[in-house]
Amino acid sequence: MIEILPDKCDFCGCCVGICPEDAIEMKEAEIFIIDQRCTNCAKCVWSCPIEVIKFNKDGVPVK
Repeated sequence: MIEILPDKCDFCGCCVGICPEDAIEMKEAEIFIIDQRCTNCAKCVWSCPIEVIKFNKDGVPVK
């Protein structure tokens, strides 16, 4: 499960551009993952320059 910490995101768009499934959407000052599209490839995690996208393999919310 991929999670974004939206309160820490600077909305640079790196994750949106690299997602092969178009599973990340950014609207105004909001960013979110469309779980039904996400394949957990983690490309967004690796591309985030400020590390606000986390891969959570346990299903426990990331802090």
